[in-house]
Amino acid sequence: MKKQIEGSRAVAESVALCRPDVICAYPISPQTHIVEGLGELVKSGELSPCEFLNVESEFAAMSVAIGSSATGGRTYTATASQGLLFMVEAVYNASGLGLPIVMTVANRAIGAPINIWNDHSDSMSQRDCGWIQLFAESNQEALDLHIQAFRLAEEMSMPVMVCMDGFILTHAYEQVDMPDQTQVDAFLPPYEPRQVLDPDDPVSIGAMVGPEAFMEVRYLAHAKQLMALARIPEIAAEFEQIFGRNAGGLVRPHRVEDAETIVVALGSVIGTLQEVVDTMRDQGEKIGLLSIRAFRPFPLAEVRAALGGAKRVVVLEKSFSVGLGGVVSTDVRLALSGIQLHGYTVVAGLGGRAITQDSLLRVLGEAIEDKLEALTFLDLDWDIVNRHLAREAETRRSGPIAENLLRDLGVVGAKVY
Repeated sequence: MKKQIEGSRAVAESVALCRPDVICAYPISPQTHIVEGLGELVKSGELSPCEFLNVESEFAAMSVAIGSSATGGRTYTATASQGLLFMVEAVYNASGLGLPIVMTVANRAIGAPINIWNDHSDSMSQRDCGWIQLFAESNQEALDLHIQAFRLAEEMSMPVMVCMDGFILTHAYEQVDMPDQTQVDAFLPPYEPRQVLDPDDPVSIGAMVGPEAFMEVRYLAHAKQLMALARIPEIAAEFEQIFGRNAGGLVRPHRVEDAETIVVALGSVIGTLQEVVDTMRDQGEKIGLLSIRAFRPFPLAEVRAALGGAKRVVVLEKSFSVGLGGVVSTDVRLALSGIQLHGYTVVAGLGGRAITQDSLLRVLGEAIEDKLEALTFLDLDWDIVNRHLAREAETRRSGPIAENLLRDLGVVGAKVY
Protein backbone atom coordinates (compact mmCIF):
# COMPACT_ATOMS: atom_id res chain seq x y z
CA MET A 1 0.00 0.00 0.00
CA LYS A 2 1.35 3.42 -0.99
CA LYS A 3 1.83 5.85 1.90
CA GLN A 4 3.22 9.36 2.28
CA ILE A 5 5.08 8.83 5.53
CA GLU A 6 8.09 9.87 7.59
CA GLY A 7 11.08 7.60 7.17
CA SER A 8 11.20 6.73 10.87
CA ARG A 9 7.54 5.77 10.90
CA ALA A 10 8.03 3.66 7.77
CA VAL A 11 10.80 1.74 9.51
CA ALA A 12 8.68 1.34 12.66
CA GLU A 13 5.80 -0.13 10.66
CA SER A 14 8.18 -2.36 8.71
CA VAL A 15 9.73 -3.70 11.91
CA ALA A 16 6.25 -4.30 13.36
CA LEU A 17 5.34 -6.40 10.33
CA CYS A 18 8.30 -8.65 11.22
CA ARG A 19 6.54 -9.57 14.48
CA PRO A 20 9.32 -8.85 17.01
CA ASP A 21 8.92 -10.37 20.46
CA VAL A 22 11.00 -7.76 22.29
CA ILE A 23 11.85 -4.13 21.50
CA CYS A 24 14.44 -2.36 23.67
CA ALA A 25 14.04 1.42 23.49
CA TYR A 26 16.23 4.31 24.53
CA PRO A 27 15.83 7.66 22.75
CA ILE A 28 18.65 9.45 20.95
CA SER A 29 18.29 11.69 17.91
CA PRO A 30 17.74 10.97 15.10
CA GLN A 31 16.37 7.47 15.75
CA THR A 32 13.88 8.43 18.48
CA HIS A 33 10.83 8.55 16.21
CA ILE A 34 11.42 4.90 15.25
CA VAL A 35 11.10 3.50 18.77
CA GLU A 36 8.36 6.02 19.59
CA GLY A 37 6.38 4.70 16.63
CA LEU A 38 6.90 1.12 17.73
CA GLY A 39 5.88 2.04 21.27
CA GLU A 40 2.60 3.44 19.95
CA LEU A 41 1.94 0.27 17.95
CA VAL A 42 2.58 -1.92 21.00
CA LYS A 43 0.42 0.26 23.26
CA SER A 44 -2.48 0.26 20.80
CA GLY A 45 -2.33 -3.50 20.43
CA GLU A 46 -1.52 -3.36 16.72
CA LEU A 47 1.81 -5.03 17.52
CA SER A 48 0.99 -7.91 19.83
CA PRO A 49 2.32 -9.97 21.46
CA CYS A 50 5.44 -7.85 21.95
CA GLU A 51 7.28 -6.66 25.04
CA PHE A 52 8.36 -3.02 24.74
CA LEU A 53 11.07 -2.19 27.28
CA ASN A 54 12.07 1.37 28.16
CA VAL A 55 15.64 1.08 29.40
CA GLU A 56 18.00 3.52 31.12
CA SER A 57 20.79 3.72 28.54
CA GLU A 58 21.99 2.45 25.22
CA PHE A 59 24.24 -0.03 27.02
CA ALA A 60 21.15 -1.35 28.78
CA ALA A 61 19.27 -1.52 25.46
CA MET A 62 21.85 -3.84 23.90
CA SER A 63 22.23 -5.82 27.12
CA VAL A 64 18.48 -6.45 27.21
CA ALA A 65 18.57 -7.33 23.50
CA ILE A 66 21.26 -9.93 24.20
CA GLY A 67 19.21 -11.50 26.99
CA SER A 68 16.05 -11.46 24.91
CA SER A 69 17.68 -12.99 21.84
CA ALA A 70 19.49 -15.61 23.93
CA THR A 71 16.16 -16.79 25.37
CA GLY A 72 14.62 -17.20 21.91
CA GLY A 73 12.91 -13.86 21.26
CA ARG A 74 12.99 -12.01 17.95
CA THR A 75 14.65 -8.80 19.09
CA TYR A 76 15.00 -5.26 17.78
CA THR A 77 16.51 -1.98 18.92
CA ALA A 78 17.77 1.28 17.40
CA THR A 79 20.48 3.81 18.16
CA ALA A 80 22.78 6.48 16.73
CA SER A 81 26.09 8.24 17.29
CA GLN A 82 27.15 8.46 20.96
CA GLY A 83 24.48 5.90 21.77
CA LEU A 84 26.19 3.33 19.56
CA LEU A 85 29.52 4.11 21.23
CA PHE A 86 27.98 3.74 24.69
CA MET A 87 26.78 0.21 23.88
CA VAL A 88 29.99 -0.92 22.16
CA GLU A 89 30.98 -3.53 24.75
CA ALA A 90 27.58 -5.17 24.41
CA VAL A 91 27.63 -4.75 20.60
CA TYR A 92 30.76 -6.92 20.48
CA ASN A 93 29.15 -9.41 22.89
CA ALA A 94 26.10 -9.75 20.64
CA SER A 95 28.17 -10.68 17.61
CA GLY A 96 30.57 -12.84 19.60
CA LEU A 97 27.61 -14.84 20.87
CA GLY A 98 26.11 -15.13 17.38
CA LEU A 99 22.77 -13.59 18.34
CA PRO A 100 20.43 -12.50 15.50
CA ILE A 101 19.54 -9.02 16.79
CA VAL A 102 18.43 -6.40 14.28
CA MET A 103 19.32 -2.78 15.02
CA THR A 104 18.71 0.42 13.11
CA VAL A 105 21.60 2.89 13.16
CA ALA A 106 20.30 6.32 12.21
CA ASN A 107 23.69 7.57 11.08
CA ARG A 108 24.92 10.68 12.88
CA ALA A 109 28.25 12.36 13.54
CA ILE A 110 30.28 11.55 16.65
CA GLY A 111 31.42 14.36 18.95
CA ALA A 112 33.18 16.27 20.24
CA PRO A 113 32.18 18.89 19.33
CA ILE A 114 28.53 17.91 19.70
CA ASN A 115 26.84 17.49 16.35
CA ILE A 116 23.47 15.83 15.80
CA TRP A 117 23.54 15.86 11.99
CA ASN A 118 24.32 13.11 9.55
CA ASP A 119 27.52 11.45 8.54
CA HIS A 120 28.70 7.83 8.75
CA SER A 121 31.22 8.13 11.60
CA ASP A 122 29.15 6.04 14.02
CA SER A 123 28.58 2.86 12.04
CA MET A 124 32.03 3.06 10.42
CA SER A 125 33.57 3.06 13.90
CA GLN A 126 32.03 -0.40 14.38
CA ARG A 127 33.09 -1.91 11.07
CA ASP A 128 35.17 -4.56 12.87
CA CYS A 129 32.64 -5.48 15.57
CA GLY A 130 31.26 -8.52 13.73
CA TRP A 131 27.82 -7.18 12.77
CA ILE A 132 26.55 -7.25 9.21
CA GLN A 133 26.09 -3.65 7.99
CA LEU A 134 23.52 -2.85 5.29
CA PHE A 135 23.16 0.73 3.98
CA ALA A 136 19.91 2.23 2.68
CA GLU A 137 19.71 4.79 -0.11
CA SER A 138 16.07 5.78 0.42
CA ASN A 139 13.23 5.34 2.90
CA GLN A 140 11.75 2.66 0.67
CA GLU A 141 14.99 0.75 0.80
CA ALA A 142 15.29 1.31 4.56
CA LEU A 143 11.94 -0.34 5.26
CA ASP A 144 12.69 -3.15 2.78
CA LEU A 145 16.11 -3.81 4.30
CA HIS A 146 14.69 -4.29 7.78
CA ILE A 147 12.49 -7.13 6.54
CA GLN A 148 15.50 -8.70 4.85
CA ALA A 149 17.66 -8.08 7.93
CA PHE A 150 15.52 -10.26 10.19
CA ARG A 151 15.63 -13.06 7.63
CA LEU A 152 19.39 -12.75 7.20
CA ALA A 153 20.14 -12.42 10.92
CA GLU A 154 18.12 -15.48 11.83
CA GLU A 155 19.40 -17.68 9.01
CA MET A 156 23.03 -16.80 9.76
CA SER A 157 22.58 -16.47 13.55
CA MET A 158 24.42 -13.15 13.60
CA PRO A 159 23.37 -9.55 14.27
CA VAL A 160 22.57 -7.01 11.54
CA MET A 161 22.74 -3.21 11.49
CA VAL A 162 20.51 -1.42 9.01
CA CYS A 163 22.14 1.97 8.49
CA MET A 164 20.03 4.90 7.28
CA ASP A 165 21.10 8.53 7.12
CA GLY A 166 19.88 10.51 10.10
CA PHE A 167 17.43 13.34 9.32
CA ILE A 168 18.06 13.05 5.57
CA LEU A 169 16.02 9.84 5.63
CA THR A 170 14.69 9.40 9.18
CA HIS A 171 12.81 12.70 9.21
CA ALA A 172 11.99 13.00 5.50
CA TYR A 173 8.45 12.40 4.29
CA GLU A 174 8.39 10.31 1.12
CA GLN A 175 6.00 7.98 -0.61
CA VAL A 176 6.74 4.36 0.17
CA ASP A 177 5.09 1.08 -0.73
CA MET A 178 4.30 -0.57 2.61
CA PRO A 179 3.85 -4.34 2.32
CA ASP A 180 1.03 -6.18 4.04
CA GLN A 181 1.35 -8.76 6.78
CA THR A 182 0.67 -11.68 4.43
CA GLN A 183 3.63 -10.75 2.20
CA VAL A 184 6.01 -10.37 5.15
CA ASP A 185 4.85 -13.66 6.69
CA ALA A 186 5.49 -15.41 3.37
CA PHE A 187 9.03 -14.04 3.28
CA LEU A 188 9.99 -14.19 6.98
CA PRO A 189 9.30 -17.50 8.75
CA PRO A 190 8.77 -17.74 12.52
CA TYR A 191 11.98 -17.38 14.50
CA GLU A 192 13.71 -20.67 15.30
CA PRO A 193 16.89 -19.88 17.26
CA ARG A 194 20.04 -21.91 16.71
CA GLN A 195 20.94 -21.52 20.38
CA VAL A 196 18.63 -20.77 23.28
CA LEU A 197 18.73 -20.53 27.06
CA ASP A 198 16.22 -23.10 28.32
CA PRO A 199 15.66 -23.81 32.07
CA ASP A 200 14.82 -27.41 31.17
CA ASP A 201 18.13 -27.85 29.34
CA PRO A 202 20.59 -25.45 30.99
CA VAL A 203 23.76 -24.38 29.21
CA SER A 204 26.28 -21.55 29.55
CA ILE A 205 26.51 -18.86 26.87
CA GLY A 206 29.43 -16.45 26.76
CA ALA A 207 31.70 -18.38 29.12
CA MET A 208 35.41 -17.71 29.43
CA VAL A 209 37.45 -18.95 26.45
CA GLY A 210 41.23 -19.11 26.66
CA PRO A 211 43.96 -19.16 24.01
CA GLU A 212 43.13 -22.76 23.13
CA ALA A 213 39.88 -21.77 21.34
CA PHE A 214 39.49 -17.98 21.12
CA MET A 215 41.10 -17.69 17.69
CA GLU A 216 38.78 -20.37 16.35
CA VAL A 217 35.74 -18.59 17.76
CA ARG A 218 36.78 -15.37 16.03
CA TYR A 219 37.50 -17.19 12.78
CA LEU A 220 34.04 -18.73 12.79
CA ALA A 221 32.55 -15.24 13.07
CA HIS A 222 34.59 -14.29 10.00
CA ALA A 223 33.52 -17.46 8.18
CA LYS A 224 29.86 -16.61 8.77
CA GLN A 225 30.40 -13.13 7.34
CA LEU A 226 31.85 -14.74 4.21
CA MET A 227 28.82 -17.05 4.01
CA ALA A 228 26.62 -13.96 4.22
CA LEU A 229 28.25 -12.66 1.03
CA ALA A 230 26.44 -15.43 -0.83
CA ARG A 231 23.20 -15.24 1.14
CA ILE A 232 22.63 -11.46 0.98
CA PRO A 233 22.00 -11.33 -2.81
CA GLU A 234 19.93 -14.52 -2.64
CA ILE A 235 17.66 -13.05 0.01
CA ALA A 236 17.39 -9.82 -2.02
CA ALA A 237 16.32 -11.85 -5.06
CA GLU A 238 13.70 -13.73 -3.03
CA PHE A 239 12.47 -10.41 -1.68
CA GLU A 240 12.06 -9.06 -5.21
CA GLN A 241 10.02 -12.11 -6.21
CA ILE A 242 7.53 -11.62 -3.37
CA PHE A 243 7.42 -7.82 -3.10
CA GLY A 244 8.05 -6.88 -6.74
CA ARG A 245 10.92 -4.45 -6.20
CA ASN A 246 14.68 -4.60 -6.05
CA ALA A 247 16.23 -3.67 -2.71
CA GLY A 248 19.43 -4.57 -0.96
CA GLY A 249 22.03 -6.92 -2.31
CA LEU A 250 25.77 -6.33 -2.21
CA VAL A 251 26.34 -3.57 -4.79
CA ARG A 252 24.29 -1.74 -7.40
CA PRO A 253 25.96 -0.35 -10.55
CA HIS A 254 24.70 2.66 -12.50
CA ARG A 255 26.10 3.25 -16.01
CA VAL A 256 29.42 1.54 -15.29
CA GLU A 257 29.65 -0.66 -18.39
CA ASP A 258 31.87 1.65 -20.48
CA ALA A 259 32.78 4.12 -17.73
CA GLU A 260 36.32 5.39 -17.53
CA THR A 261 35.61 7.12 -14.21
CA ILE A 262 33.49 5.41 -11.53
CA VAL A 263 32.28 6.97 -8.30
CA VAL A 264 31.80 4.70 -5.28
CA ALA A 265 29.53 5.68 -2.38
CA LEU A 266 26.87 4.43 0.01
CA GLY A 267 23.75 5.83 1.68
CA SER A 268 21.39 8.61 0.66
CA VAL A 269 23.99 10.54 -1.36
CA ILE A 270 23.54 7.91 -4.08
CA GLY A 271 20.41 9.69 -5.36
CA THR A 272 22.28 12.97 -5.82
CA LEU A 273 25.23 11.19 -7.42
CA GLN A 274 22.96 9.45 -9.93
CA GLU A 275 21.70 12.82 -11.12
CA VAL A 276 25.24 14.18 -11.34
CA VAL A 277 26.45 11.13 -13.27
CA ASP A 278 23.50 11.40 -15.69
CA THR A 279 24.24 15.11 -16.22
CA MET A 280 27.89 14.40 -16.94
CA ARG A 281 26.92 11.57 -19.30
CA ASP A 282 24.77 14.04 -21.22
CA GLN A 283 27.89 16.19 -21.50
CA GLY A 284 29.82 13.30 -23.05
CA GLU A 285 31.77 12.10 -20.02
CA LYS A 286 32.18 8.33 -19.58
CA ILE A 287 31.34 8.19 -15.90
CA GLY A 288 29.45 5.71 -13.76
CA LEU A 289 28.41 5.03 -10.17
CA LEU A 290 28.74 2.03 -7.89
CA SER A 291 26.53 1.93 -4.80
CA ILE A 292 27.72 -0.30 -1.97
CA ARG A 293 24.71 -1.85 -0.25
CA ALA A 294 26.55 -4.20 2.13
CA PHE A 295 29.57 -2.65 3.81
CA ARG A 296 30.11 -5.63 6.12
CA PRO A 297 30.78 -8.19 4.86
CA PHE A 298 32.62 -6.16 2.23
CA PRO A 299 31.97 -7.46 -1.31
CA LEU A 300 35.55 -7.51 -2.57
CA ALA A 301 34.88 -9.62 -5.67
CA GLU A 302 31.83 -7.63 -6.76
CA VAL A 303 33.62 -4.30 -6.30
CA ARG A 304 36.63 -5.54 -8.24
CA ALA A 305 34.44 -6.80 -11.08
CA ALA A 306 32.56 -3.49 -11.32
CA LEU A 307 35.61 -1.22 -11.11
CA GLY A 308 38.37 -3.24 -12.76
CA GLY A 309 37.89 -1.80 -16.24
CA ALA A 310 37.90 1.87 -15.19
CA LYS A 311 40.78 4.31 -15.55
CA ARG A 312 40.03 6.05 -12.27
CA VAL A 313 37.89 5.52 -9.17
CA VAL A 314 36.58 8.24 -6.88
CA VAL A 315 35.36 7.08 -3.46
CA LEU A 316 32.98 9.58 -1.88
CA GLU A 317 32.59 8.92 1.81
CA LYS A 318 30.94 10.60 4.78
CA SER A 319 33.54 9.48 7.31
CA PHE A 320 37.30 9.29 7.49
CA SER A 321 40.09 7.77 9.52
CA VAL A 322 41.96 10.58 11.26
CA GLY A 323 45.65 10.35 10.47
CA LEU A 324 45.11 8.13 7.44
CA GLY A 325 42.27 9.18 5.15
CA GLY A 326 39.43 7.17 3.69
CA VAL A 327 37.58 4.33 5.41
CA VAL A 328 35.58 2.93 2.51
CA SER A 329 38.38 3.73 0.09
CA THR A 330 40.78 1.50 2.04
CA ASP A 331 38.49 -1.46 1.37
CA VAL A 332 38.01 -0.42 -2.26
CA ARG A 333 41.78 -0.23 -2.66
CA LEU A 334 42.08 -3.76 -1.28
CA ALA A 335 39.48 -4.95 -3.79
CA LEU A 336 41.51 -3.39 -6.60
CA SER A 337 44.88 -4.78 -5.47
CA GLY A 338 47.14 -5.27 -8.48
CA ILE A 339 45.00 -3.16 -10.83
CA GLN A 340 46.68 0.03 -12.00
CA LEU A 341 44.34 3.03 -12.01
CA HIS A 342 44.04 6.49 -10.51
CA GLY A 343 42.33 6.39 -7.11
CA TYR A 344 40.86 9.37 -5.28
CA THR A 345 39.15 9.76 -1.90
CA VAL A 346 36.68 12.59 -1.42
CA VAL A 347 35.48 13.15 2.15
CA ALA A 348 32.15 14.96 2.12
CA GLY A 349 29.14 15.83 4.24
CA LEU A 350 30.76 15.53 7.66
CA GLY A 351 28.48 16.74 10.43
CA GLY A 352 25.63 17.19 7.99
CA ARG A 353 27.32 19.61 5.57
CA ALA A 354 25.39 19.79 2.32
CA ILE A 355 26.72 17.80 -0.64
CA THR A 356 25.58 19.83 -3.64
CA GLN A 357 25.43 18.88 -7.29
CA ASP A 358 27.57 21.89 -8.18
CA SER A 359 30.34 20.78 -5.81
CA LEU A 360 30.16 17.21 -7.08
CA LEU A 361 30.31 18.34 -10.71
CA ARG A 362 33.39 20.40 -9.91
CA VAL A 363 35.28 17.72 -7.98
CA LEU A 364 34.43 14.95 -10.43
CA GLY A 365 35.51 17.17 -13.31
CA GLU A 366 38.87 17.61 -11.60
CA ALA A 367 39.11 13.84 -11.11
CA ILE A 368 38.44 13.19 -14.81
CA GLU A 369 41.31 15.53 -15.65
CA ASP A 370 43.45 13.81 -12.98
CA LYS A 371 43.92 17.14 -11.22
CA LEU A 372 42.32 16.05 -7.94
CA GLU A 373 44.34 15.53 -4.76
CA ALA A 374 44.48 11.90 -3.64
CA LEU A 375 42.63 12.93 -0.45
CA THR A 376 40.18 15.80 -0.88
CA PHE A 377 37.77 17.34 1.63
CA LEU A 378 34.78 18.63 -0.31
CA ASP A 379 34.00 22.30 0.37
CA LEU A 380 36.41 22.52 3.30
CA ASP A 381 36.86 26.14 4.47
CA TRP A 382 40.62 26.45 4.27
CA ASP A 383 40.57 30.06 5.49
CA ILE A 384 39.34 29.21 8.97
CA VAL A 385 41.48 26.08 9.13
CA ASN A 386 44.64 28.02 8.32
CA ARG A 387 43.64 30.84 10.66
CA HIS A 388 43.40 28.41 13.56
CA LEU A 389 46.69 26.70 12.69
CA ALA A 390 48.35 30.12 12.66
CA ARG A 391 46.76 30.93 16.03
CA GLU A 392 48.15 27.72 17.54
CA ALA A 393 51.59 28.52 16.13
CA GLU A 394 51.52 31.98 17.69
CA THR A 395 50.41 31.14 21.21
CA ARG A 396 50.27 28.04 23.35
CA ARG A 397 46.97 29.06 24.97
CA SER A 398 45.15 29.33 21.67
CA GLY A 399 41.74 28.37 23.04
CA PRO A 400 39.14 25.71 22.21
CA ILE A 401 39.17 24.68 18.56
CA ALA A 402 35.47 24.39 17.80
CA GLU A 403 34.50 27.61 19.55
CA ASN A 404 37.32 29.53 17.84
CA LEU A 405 36.17 28.33 14.42
CA LEU A 406 32.62 29.44 15.15
CA ARG A 407 33.89 32.87 16.18
CA ASP A 408 35.94 33.08 12.99
CA LEU A 409 32.78 32.34 11.05
CA GLY A 410 30.84 34.97 13.02
CA VAL A 411 28.41 32.36 14.31
CA VAL A 412 29.01 33.35 17.95
CA GLY A 413 30.08 36.74 19.15
CA ALA A 414 32.99 36.53 21.59
CA LYS A 415 36.67 37.21 21.91
CA VAL A 416 39.01 35.01 19.87
CA TYR A 417 41.81 33.71 22.05
